[in-house]
Amino acid sequence: MRRTRIKICGLTRVQDVHSACDLGADAVGFVCYPASPRFVDTARLAELARAVPPMVAPVLLFVNATASDVGRALGVVPNALLQFHGDEDHAACRSFGRPYLRAVALGAGVDLLDYEREFPSASGLLADAPSKGFGGAGWAFDWKRLPAPAARTLPLVLAGGLQADNVAVAIGLVRPYAVDVSSGVEETHGIKSVARMRSFFAAVRSADAQIGAA
Repeated sequence: MRRTRIKICGLTRVQDVHSACDLGADAVGFVCYPASPRFVDTARLAELARAVPPMVAPVLLFVNATASDVGRALGVVPNALLQFHGDEDHAACRSFGRPYLRAVALGAGVDLLDYEREFPSASGLLADAPSKGFGGAGWAFDWKRLPAPAARTLPLVLAGGLQADNVAVAIGLVRPYAVDVSSGVEETHGIKSVARMRSFFAAVRSADAQIGAA
């Protein structure tokens, strides 16, 4: 049966890491961007990373970070998948020798397929809503702007305004490899709600079951 992977991003508490993983998260994301309200420094990152069990991928999110900043974070979480949300080019993204996701803010005139050609070494592209700053703004974009699955060559991670009451529709339209949620399962910035995470997971699994039965 088809299975949409789930990433819970913006984690700042050990108990939330445990809850996300117990619910079945495939990946957990930690924000290494100091301007974010969900930022975790290297000491906190080390504590959170220790709570990630085997077979769950830790993901480190950066925005125009220096090579030394990325290196310090990788020193704490050497098995991490990297996620770039800034102006990083292909050479910068691949320079760390780690698998990475390249975020794409789907603003006016942005074509996801252009990013596939520009970042051929990416493990996947993360489609997100545009915002005044970098990273997600907690709202959705028009999912119909994304190319059809048959036209895509890289795995697609769908982000931006996802929550339990809209993720099934998003999966039905986009058929992403994975979905990425942060504010949609929060009580406040960086503080996750177990009930909202549970509802989100249930909605994703329900969508997968409906697609499999069609």
